[in-house]
Amino acid sequence: MKILFFIYTLSGGGAERVTATLASHWADKGWDVTIVSVSAGGHDEYEVAPGVRRIALDMAGKSSSMIAAVRANLRRARALREVLLQLRPDVAIAVESSASILLSLAARRLHVVTIGSEHSFPPFTPLTAVWNRLRRRAYGKLDAVVALTRECADWLRENTSARRIPVIPNPAGWPLVPHVPVVEPSLLCGRGRRILLAAGRLSPEKNVGMLIEAFAALAAHHPEWDLVIAGEGGERAVLERQVRAASLEQRILFAGRVGNLGDWYGRADLYAMTSRFEGFPNTLVEALAHGVPAVSIDCKTGPRDIIRHGVDGFLVPPDDMRGLQRALALLLGDADLRARLGGRATDARTRFSLEKVSALWEDLFNECLRDKHCLTRSARAGTQRIDGASHEY
Repeated sequence: MKILFFIYTLSGGGAERVTATLASHWADKGWDVTIVSVSAGGHDEYEVAPGVRRIALDMAGKSSSMIAAVRANLRRARALREVLLQLRPDVAIAVESSASILLSLAARRLHVVTIGSEHSFPPFTPLTAVWNRLRRRAYGKLDAVVALTRECADWLRENTSARRIPVIPNPAGWPLVPHVPVVEPSLLCGRGRRILLAAGRLSPEKNVGMLIEAFAALAAHHPEWDLVIAGEGGERAVLERQVRAASLEQRILFAGRVGNLGDWYGRADLYAMTSRFEGFPNTLVEALAHGVPAVSIDCKTGPRDIIRHGVDGFLVPPDDMRGLQRALALLLGDADLRARLGGRATDARTRFSLEKVSALWEDLFNECLRDKHCLTRSARAGTQRIDGASHEY
């Protein structure tokens, strides 16, 4: 099988990690796998298997005007088309909205299965009016568009022309392959301290301030616990001020970007996520796969597909600060409950295993290839009948 991924960048992010993981998995099976990025390839954060071909178009960058943006994206589509013509993959997979739209343009009239994908819930990450109109029409030109959750699939069905919309979750990251920067937990976490861990971008949608506020209300009652926040982003200074205002600089710690999250899950006793919205939060799956029970806000999509409430963690209604505090307090204070939930959390390794998720993708490839083959054979037969009829008259 010849597979091509088209993505904006591999310089960090959940969709990028999943792309590298799936590409490496199929390359290790002996498939011919290529990753094409819009951006330059010198800043890839995720390593891929040696057998994965890497092509960087080096065509990223902001445009100065709408006209310049249109021209830039047409150039990107043409460049992608040239790669498709050169490599002739069986299946081309675009990662996220804009890449999916460009793939639909680039692959017109080419005999290749085209699959788009959404890695967030579209209403929470809206496109511009122009891109939204393009998505509405372009998705109907693709053979399939993969959604991470049922809610996303329903939205695509109602708001785009996509014809086939399977739901395929992200695979569990277990065991996680470390990459730079490597930050040892022992540098931040004192020996014997219990750790409540959070990980992700420090940006408004992650709502880390809510977690800090909840922990601050509980800290005095649970003196053996510290909150560690792994990740970087534009809100860090605001969050650090919030911590100083609560006089908890020794109890709420910022780890920054860490490339060895597996070590941090191994050090954590509990995981928490307070996002306002998510697509399919990889860190939540990873925490469970590492045996760490979790508390999460039950935002519109994602956490409810991962956490089994009362089985391996707890879901809390959005904007329910008291509910969040109650769930955290229950787990901070009950080691036996944490152990029971953590023991069942490792089911995520099977529920979201790479083998299980990749098999769903492979079933989709075979289904689309079969349909494409039948359509081509039917078109050829139709041409022959028309040609035959024309000779008769």
